[in-house]
Amino acid sequence: MTAPSPDDEDLIRARQRSRARVTALLLGALVVLFFLISIAKIRSGTP
Repeated sequence: MTAPSPDDEDLIRARQRSRARVTALLLGALVVLFFLISIAKIRSGTP
C-alpha cells in the first residue's frame, strides 16, 4: 500500500474536519435538548 499524496491528505483532513463539525453540532444539539427537557420537568414538578 502506498502513502497518500499531499493532495489526498488535504482531502482526507477536510473530510475529517467536516465530520468533526457535524458531530460537534449534533452533540451540542443533544445537550441543549437535555437541558430544555430538564427545565421543563423542573417547572412541572415531575421527578
